[in-house]
Amino acid sequence: MNLQSGIGFDYSSAPLVTTARSRSISPENPNGEKGQGGQASNHLGVGRKGRPCIAIKAGETVTIANIQGPGVLQHFWVTVTDKLHHRAQEGNYILRDMVLRMYWDEEDTPSVEVPLGDFFCNGFGIRTNVNSLPISVNPTGGMNCYFAMPFHKSAKITIDNQHTEDIHGFFYTFNYTLVDELPANAAYFHAQWRRMRQTELGQDYTILDGVAGAGQYIGTYLAWAALERNWWGEGEIKFFLDGDTEWPSICGTGTEDYVGGAWCFAGESEPESYSTPFLGYKYYKDSTKIDREYGRKVPMHGLYRWHLPDPIRFQSDLKVTIQVIGHDSKRLFERSDDISSVAYWYQLEPHAAFPVLPPSPQRWPR
Repeated sequence: MNLQSGIGFDYSSAPLVTTARSRSISPENPNGEKGQGGQASNHLGVGRKGRPCIAIKAGETVTIANIQGPGVLQHFWVTVTDKLHHRAQEGNYILRDMVLRMYWDEEDTPSVEVPLGDFFCNGFGIRTNVNSLPISVNPTGGMNCYFAMPFHKSAKITIDNQHTEDIHGFFYTFNYTLVDELPANAAYFHAQWRRMRQTELGQDYTILDGVAGAGQYIGTYLAWAALERNWWGEGEIKFFLDGDTEWPSICGTGTEDYVGGAWCFAGESEPESYSTPFLGYKYYKDSTKIDREYGRKVPMHGLYRWHLPDPIRFQSDLKVTIQVIGHDSKRLFERSDDISSVAYWYQLEPHAAFPVLPPSPQRWPR
């Protein structure tokens, strides 16, 4: 634990004073300047909640934080209206249409590139509350992140509005600390979104691949739309570490097992959801609409697992996959489902290029 660096603060260290300086960025203080917050005016006067949010035009990318380090982003909160004047013809998927990106130390390509909702375990473009340690989503759509994100030189955070309409109410607060120096082994936070609209039979779904360098994998979010009938979660997660090729060093026992559940999450009439500090099956919905391609309702499942107490450490490379296997009460069978995912990890830079993020309509849920 290095308290002077702003890393490792917890309840036991709360009484210990350090030389770190606390700062915050919001629409009321967009540059996080000392003694410069809350000066905007409105009809109530100067400094009376004059600029609590910003507007983002359709197709516009806005830099919402630009910080000079060294420092550590410690918490941020975001919310956005979901009530627009005209809903898109195919649906109103603001949480999938807005893309969050983060850049550390003036890098050219982002270390974080994820649709806004999925980053906060709100897949399918639908809001749901989450009560975990690093990610908390509270009524109604208050999205919080507590992952520590150190940077040696700078941090730039952008939001890209790929929705069909202007967003008139985008609210945010970034709380961070500035420090004199960070440890040399302070790695950078990364998060990457992927999707396969229809997985191939017998082929594992790739959550993350192409990671080169040293670091630790710290979390997974899955938004799983079950295209076929019967139980969908027999697949085992696999971690290929440091030169593993055909077989992984770490292999799980089943999808619900990976997120700390068991026996198909079976409740009396439908799957039983839960949300804990490190494990959760927080979202289940048996869609109200008939999927045009499959001629029936497509159940949607949201799951998360944080490896904070048990990080998956790697020295040179990492690949993460999960099987797509079901069970019909008699036997296992290969499935084809619609899966989206977010991988969260720390690594020393530079990072490998991310896959190209699909355009907005290809990210919409069924």
